Amino acid sequence: MQSTQNPTQSLMYITNRPDIVFTRGSGSWLFDSEGKRYLDFIQGWAVNCLGHCHPAMIEALDRQARTLLNPSPAFYNEQMASLAALLTEYSVFDKVFFANSGAEANEGAIKLARKWGKKFKNGAYEIITFDHGFHGRTIATMSASGKPGWDTLYAPQVPGFPKAELNDIASVEKLIGEKTVAVMLEPIQGEGGVIPATREFMRELRELTKRHGLLLIVDEVQSGCGRAGTLFAYELAGIEPDIMTLGKGIGGGVPLAALLSKADVAVFEAGDQGGTYNGNPLMTAVGHAVITTLVAPGFLEGVRARGEYLRAKLLDLSAERGFEGERGEGLLRALLLGKDIGPQIVEKARDMQPVGLLLNAARPNLLRFMPALNVTTEEIDQMMAMLRTVLDSL
Repeated sequence: MQSTQNPTQSLMYITNRPDIVFTRGSGSWLFDSEGKRYLDFIQGWAVNCLGHCHPAMIEALDRQARTLLNPSPAFYNEQMASLAALLTEYSVFDKVFFANSGAEANEGAIKLARKWGKKFKNGAYEIITFDHGFHGRTIATMSASGKPGWDTLYAPQVPGFPKAELNDIASVEKLIGEKTVAVMLEPIQGEGGVIPATREFMRELRELTKRHGLLLIVDEVQSGCGRAGTLFAYELAGIEPDIMTLGKGIGGGVPLAALLSKADVAVFEAGDQGGTYNGNPLMTAVGHAVITTLVAPGFLEGVRARGEYLRAKLLDLSAERGFEGERGEGLLRALLLGKDIGPQIVEKARDMQPVGLLLNAARPNLLRFMPALNVTTEEIDQMMAMLRTVLDSL
């Protein structure tokens, strides 16, 4: 018997979703089942770094889907090897393990650091993380995160993640003990409200971890893959971490993530790490197309230029409306509203007619902007005009 209920009712409830079903996307635009279009400045939470349905990704998917999908992670495949080589060529890392999500990559980083501590640091296992940090939704990565309320949501937490304060080196140093193996942070706390670690703090942290013989892990799931205006955000401070995780942008919209490390930290042994779909050629072919596009001459310079353009426009709006400024790097930015009107703005912007605007309020008192890295200045101007219209209606 065929059900007459709304098909979305079969989905498990996890969050409040608007009564919209998206059916198509192109560049900076999404289209719903009613034909309405939306200017998308969320892009899957900084996932669609090349916008919706980029031609290079479509071509890679089509070509690879006709060749080989998944030979098993027990074997090498050409695409996983090519993407790993590309990532090591353009980073300070030597070894790559592919995963399916940022949380899985971060879980791998935690395992790798603990394995390294077991081998080389008398079984040290504690990883210092930061208040308001976000590392994923597995039990271990939730425990590593500093998101308020998560310490009790699925209690008991996984032990071993003392919390420091971002940009306060003394708060890190006082937590270091004989059980400490690493420090893990987002170079830009995205979910925490687009809070960048300062260049000085990142350099101090690298010096501190080296002095104590600790690993430095950068979670670049949101800030990596061109989002900060450099291929990886650690480059902004001119440092070399020991471990890095990537997700979101590396797949440009398909489920792909990566764990990277220096050679002397890559201590996994047979059976220590794995995953059914990890490194499958369909996803890594897309990842190769994405990274190749990002490192093409002029692309990242364009990201930096558009990031500065968006920054200037947000500062103009802030001064005009009496807000509290903006912050961020590249095309990951936040407008500081000074009052808890973020969710209100998000709802009104989405419901605008005839064209909607998709924004995100990572915190009630700010808006987070995560457009496609190839967004145009005309689309930024259109977003700003629509945002002003929404603000006028409040």
